[in-house]
Amino acid sequence: MNPRISRVVATDDYKLKLTFTNGEHGVYDCSGLLDFGVFRELKDKNYFKKVEVLDGTIVWPHEQDICPDTLYLDSDRELLK
Repeated sequence: MNPRISRVVATDDYKLKLTFTNGEHGVYDCSGLLDFGVFRELKDKNYFKKVEVLDGTIVWPHEQDICPDTLYLDSDRELLK
C-alpha cells in the first residue's frame, strides 16, 4: 500500500504540494484535469485552494477527490532530509 496524504497546499498554478505519511514531499500537477467533468470547478483558483486532507486523501468542498495512490505514483517527489 502506498503512503497517504498528511498535508496539502494548493498553488496558483494548479499544483498541489503534498506531504505523505512516509515523510516524502511531492508536487502533483492538476492542470490536466481541469477540462474534465467534476474537475472543471477547480478552474476557479479560489475554489481550488479550498482543498483539504480527509482520511488520507485530498478533497474539495463539492466532493471532488483524487485517489491517494494516484497522487503518490504520479507526483514529483523528493525525500525529506
